[in-house]
Amino acid sequence: MQKITTFLWFDGQAEEAANFYTSIFKNSKITGKSHYGDAGPQPAGSVMSVNFELDGQEFIALNGGPQYTFTPAISLFVDCESQAEVDELWEKLTQDGEEVQCGWLTDKFGLTWQIVPRGLLDLLDGKDPVRSARAAQAMFQMKKLDLASIEQAYNQG
Repeated sequence: MQKITTFLWFDGQAEEAANFYTSIFKNSKITGKSHYGDAGPQPAGSVMSVNFELDGQEFIALNGGPQYTFTPAISLFVDCESQAEVDELWEKLTQDGEEVQCGWLTDKFGLTWQIVPRGLLDLLDGKDPVRSARAAQAMFQMKKLDLASIEQAYNQG
């Protein structure tokens, strides 16, 4: 097990969520599952937690109940190698979810993701603050990020 593992609290959808996420990301799999016993608090035999990997990164999903829900204050940042990867992940993760802005989305389970093309941060934190501001302004107008459009804004003038 890695030193720090993301632990996600669900209200009865841990297994469904883990299956959904592992179907989307390459090099991903369910690595374990545990069930509630007679002591509860959920029905005996129901799934308590699911261990899974997304592209080699370990996660644990817990069926903890309705007490806690996700908020956008915590999100999963995905560094995408290409615009094609951005497009593919965006399409799959927004299915029954919600597009937000600036590459952020909330999936059907309420978990927030940032789907970011590699190279974006270099444009936003470039050596020329005027060009970086143009890139940021272009990004602020988007939901799904389009790196070519942001680069075009950066290179204007």
